[in-house]
Amino acid sequence: MKQILLVEDDLSLIGGLSFAVKKEGYGIEAARTCLEADRLLSDGRYDLIILDVSLPDGSGFDLCQRIRRTSKVPILFLTAADEETDMIMGLEIGGDDYITKPFKLAVFLSRVRALLRRSSNFSQEAPRLYSNDIKVELVKGEVYKNGKLIDLTASEYKLLCFFMENPGRILSPEQILNRLWDCDENYVDNNTLTVYIRRLRTKIEDHPEKPERIVTVRRMGYKWNTAEQDRGGT
Repeated sequence: MKQILLVEDDLSLIGGLSFAVKKEGYGIEAARTCLEADRLLSDGRYDLIILDVSLPDGSGFDLCQRIRRTSKVPILFLTAADEETDMIMGLEIGGDDYITKPFKLAVFLSRVRALLRRSSNFSQEAPRLYSNDIKVELVKGEVYKNGKLIDLTASEYKLLCFFMENPGRILSPEQILNRLWDCDENYVDNNTLTVYIRRLRTKIEDHPEKPERIVTVRRMGYKWNTAEQDRGGT
C-alpha cells in the first residue's frame, strides 16, 4: 500500500482529504506542524508528501528544503494563494507539483495518482543509461556526473531519463509534459516545464547558462544533444 504524509493544519481539510485518499486505497498520516512532520518523516517512509505552504510553526517551503536534503519523495504543495511566484518557488526548491485552494477533489486525487505513478514507473528496460558523462543507474535510481553522485528530485530524474532515452530526438513541450504528468487534466503549462528544465540544467550542465546536454531547439522543443546515442556503458 502506498503511504502518504499530509502536512496541513486545517482539521476539516485533513478529515476530508484523508477520507478520500483512503477510499483510493492509499494509507495516510497527518501532521499539523513542521515539528510533527519532521518526527513522522524520521520514523517512517512515505511515497508522497502533500505539503501546505503556511503552517503554524513555519513555512512549507522550508520543510520541503529539509526533506530534499535526504529524500527524492514526490511533494505536492497546497497553497491558498494563486500566486505565480509561490508556485515557481515551490518547484525551484524541489516540489513536484502544486494545487491552489479551493480545489476540486477529483483534480486533487488525479494529481495524487499521477505523482505516485511517476515515483514508481521509471523505465526498467535497461540497467543503466549512459551519455555525455552522465550515468543513470535505473535499478537504484541514482545519477552520476563524471562519476560523482548528484541529487535529483523524482521529477528531475524522470525528465533526465526521458531525454537520455531519446538521444538526438527533438521532444516537443507537449511530449515532455505528457511523459512527466501522465494524466488527462490540462493543468500543466510551458512555464512549469521551463522551471524544470532550468533546474535540471543547473545540476547536469557544466555551464547551465550555455547548456550543451539539454539544448533548446527554437520553436520546436528540446533535445538531448549527443552523437553517442548509446545506452549502457560503464
